[in-house]
Amino acid sequence: MTEISSHPYDALKPDKILDAMEGAGFTVNGRLFALNSYENRVYQIGIEDRPPVITKFYRPGRWSEAQIREEHEFTAQLLAADIPVVAPMVMPSGDTLGRCDEFLFAVFPQRGGQAPDTSVTDTLYRLGQWLGQLHNIGDTASFSHRPVMDVLSGIEDNHRFLIENHWVPDDLRPAWDSLIPDLVDHCARRIDEAGEVHSLRLHGDCHGGNILCREEQMLFVDLDDCRTGPAIQDLWLLLNGDDIERGQQFGELLEGYEMFRDFNRRERHLIEPLRCYRQISHCTWLAKRWDDPAFPRFFPWFAQPRFWSDQILSLREQLAALQAPSINVPGQY
Repeated sequence: MTEISSHPYDALKPDKILDAMEGAGFTVNGRLFALNSYENRVYQIGIEDRPPVITKFYRPGRWSEAQIREEHEFTAQLLAADIPVVAPMVMPSGDTLGRCDEFLFAVFPQRGGQAPDTSVTDTLYRLGQWLGQLHNIGDTASFSHRPVMDVLSGIEDNHRFLIENHWVPDDLRPAWDSLIPDLVDHCARRIDEAGEVHSLRLHGDCHGGNILCREEQMLFVDLDDCRTGPAIQDLWLLLNGDDIERGQQFGELLEGYEMFRDFNRRERHLIEPLRCYRQISHCTWLAKRWDDPAFPRFFPWFAQPRFWSDQILSLREQLAALQAPSINVPGQY
């Protein structure tokens, strides 16, 4: 297990944050408020004679400058097409991306709202409409630097990292090690059932926490994980409940989506492999961030054996879902 050590974010003190903003051409008033964010560091910063702004300092070493600029370019294209997205501002310095020592940062307008209530069918229908339009823009060009989703190699790479860095307790290794090959095999079977699937530029992490609703308006936020992949990746994270509820929700999403864009119904076979990939990726994400002092503080249970026994149980349930007969009802989950 990795020992906690110093982290680059330790150097991101209030004075440095405000100096970075002034260097980008903002006249700050000294007000600084840290917002909840684990992957990056995000702050509300007061500006003289203007509303406050939101500044995101990207985690050093996660994305290259070229990858971040592709995120900004994609978001700007969505905004230009009237897709409701919170895009980075062009700073007084003339750029959407600033640099302060080892940190790259972007500034966003402050926007309020709450997560969408996906139990309301009209909400799902409207989300589907916007995602159809978002994907139309996403399909007009390709990423050159952002990653491509690869479920099978992703699961294997994450498994390898967790084992090589001794995160899975020794007494649980036999159960864990026996599960991974079965998960990969059954994910591969589901992927084969989907057949050839078109890939395009995606939001990439389109769950309710990355959508703001206020006064009947919706805003997509945080394209930090945008990448190339199948359209279903931006849909399945909005589904919740049991199989029947998810099927009904999926039908509502697709009804709105297909007002603007055709959807390949065979992509539904990818949902369980994507869920499996996300679950294992989440474990690896926590492991790779353990040198960041914020992570042991906010996720103390991650280093406990109970967490890993619960993960094995959850992955066994996921294996059962992968082994279940595929549903073959058009428009359903």
